[in-house]
Amino acid sequence: MNSSAVGAEGTPAPSRFITEHKLIVVFGAMTLLIHFLTNGRYNYFRDELYYIACGQHLAFGYVDLPPLSALLVRLSRVLFGDSLFAIRFLPAVAGALNVALTGMIARELGGRSWAVALGCTASLCALVFLAVGNFFSMNAFEPPFWMGAIYLLVRIINGGPPRLWLWFGALIGLGLENKHSMAFFAAGICVALLLTPERRYLAQKWIWLGGLIALLLALPNVIWQMRHDWPTWELLHNIAQSNKNVLLTPAQFIAQQVLIMNPATLPLWLGGLIWLLASRDGRRYRVIAIAYLVTLAEFIVMHGKHYYLAPAYPMLFAAGAVGAERLFSIRLQWLKPALLVTMIALAALLAPTVMPILPPERLIAYMKAIHFEPPRTETSHTAALPQLFADQFGWEEMARTVAHVYTHLAADDRKRAAIFCQNYGEAGALDFFGPKLGLPPAISGHQNYFLWGPRDYTGEVLLVLDDRDDDEREQFESVMDLGQVVSSPWAMPWEQRNHIYLCRHIKGTVRDLWPRLKVWL
Repeated sequence: MNSSAVGAEGTPAPSRFITEHKLIVVFGAMTLLIHFLTNGRYNYFRDELYYIACGQHLAFGYVDLPPLSALLVRLSRVLFGDSLFAIRFLPAVAGALNVALTGMIARELGGRSWAVALGCTASLCALVFLAVGNFFSMNAFEPPFWMGAIYLLVRIINGGPPRLWLWFGALIGLGLENKHSMAFFAAGICVALLLTPERRYLAQKWIWLGGLIALLLALPNVIWQMRHDWPTWELLHNIAQSNKNVLLTPAQFIAQQVLIMNPATLPLWLGGLIWLLASRDGRRYRVIAIAYLVTLAEFIVMHGKHYYLAPAYPMLFAAGAVGAERLFSIRLQWLKPALLVTMIALAALLAPTVMPILPPERLIAYMKAIHFEPPRTETSHTAALPQLFADQFGWEEMARTVAHVYTHLAADDRKRAAIFCQNYGEAGALDFFGPKLGLPPAISGHQNYFLWGPRDYTGEVLLVLDDRDDDEREQFESVMDLGQVVSSPWAMPWEQRNHIYLCRHIKGTVRDLWPRLKVWL
């Protein structure tokens, strides 16, 4: 029998359930409010502009992402519009749902009010969740898929109906359509099932039917990958062969887990891991701990970015909260509120480094004052601001500069001119801001823009955004520098160095040149 069915100190179980339910709702609402109050203070993020472009080209897959996030941003624009608040509405909801699921898992593990409060607070105060819930990306939706599956798994272990495996499979399948890293977490769960008594479920039809549902939901993207010669695999191979990402040793990877989850939450999630593996009550759910450890090992071996494992931590927060509630139920009760206050205080101190709370110039001074800035994930990041923020500046200024140049071309040139960008951020910005400025759709060789091709452009007249014109002079008969792109001093440095080159008379044809412009990195 699940211990959560027993009331605390004589309190009827239904009354306790209502109290815990209210706590979950309150923490979810607080999360939502925090994101609503802060997510419109800077500007559109580089990747958001790319997702929006993908949403204009709905398909069953893209070079660097499955289809769900593109569909969601398209749906968001239809329902709410194009404002920052509208684009970031669903990520904020996903962040609130992640916090709520932490409380629900804690309750299902046998936790009471304090466990729910501690678990929800930890998820709310985790720096990485404060960051990803504040802008649109597939990372924002990943934690609810992972933790939704874990919640169902715990319910099944507690005697829930076997048909829950069908919903479990649906979440795994949808999670795969959101981000491919769900496959690594699913593999971790499979290994954990095999290594624990929960392997008994493999003898039942329901788990296999759930697996079939997951496969069917993921199949459209798999077919798309096959039809396009596995572009995501090619992309990952290119990244592995490059110097793009910061490579972490196992010790560095684990140290950065502590950092991005908020160091004050360490006692909770590490204690949760120990509680699941070593305590009498927790061992019943040790499948969760093993799934975490297997997924951790996968990302360490594959040199994954530090935030790849982040969606797994709410289940450890929940377990640690249950362990803390029981450990300090009689003695040292003051440690529970002390832990809660410490997590909140450190989150408040560090929040400006991951959320757009301060103006850029004040943020730089603030980071120097507290001697902290978020760790880099890419080697090319040299901006004064953290990459998450630097990639939110300069896009509209760039689009206006290009529009000014474009509108001053001769009428005949405007009819034939294409605009070529070096990366999907630039191309996405022109596609987003450009229509109101009279610009045609942009083209690029970067990521899925390469698959969308050169459209109907002949290459007779091309405006190219680049920081130097060496390549353009090899590819065109005539190249003229029309000046530097106006950007923001807070943008990425290479975006501030761009010039606009007017290129005429391509050497050969666009069809011949296009394969050489492919950049999957």
